[in-house]
Amino acid sequence: MISKLQKFFEQYLSDNTENQAPLEHRLQLAAAALMVEMLHVDEQVTSEEESKLRELIKQRFELKDTEIEDLIELAHTEKHEATDYFAFTSLLNEHYTQQQKIKLVEDLWQLAYADNQLDKYEEHLLRRLADLLHVPHKDFIRSKHKILKENN
Repeated sequence: MISKLQKFFEQYLSDNTENQAPLEHRLQLAAAALMVEMLHVDEQVTSEEESKLRELIKQRFELKDTEIEDLIELAHTEKHEATDYFAFTSLLNEHYTQQQKIKLVEDLWQLAYADNQLDKYEEHLLRRLADLLHVPHKDFIRSKHKILKENN
């Protein structure tokens, strides 16, 4: 079964699209899609988490409001059902620097802690995404402590 996020990937991010978006835009959409997945992994989306998601996406990326809302709406209906994260992370691995990938992991930690509690599913997804992004464990832990320190 192909998930809606995979269809989103094919529509906006795939190299095979006829009207291919510029690379930077595709990278932003891929990173934003991972952020949206982080928000929904524990199946309890709070207003603080949604607010943090919109804030991070608007700060980091040059996405149209409609693209942001499409991503968020898609996640509400799809949740984390059968998503192929590799499709997103492989694009990011190909074009992101190590520092950009670490920054993305920091953003994901911010989302995980947006409601002031870390769910086991959030931490599991974060570990999985960090592994797929080839972020070393020491940087994974450093980014977690950085975000915890900033939130206190």
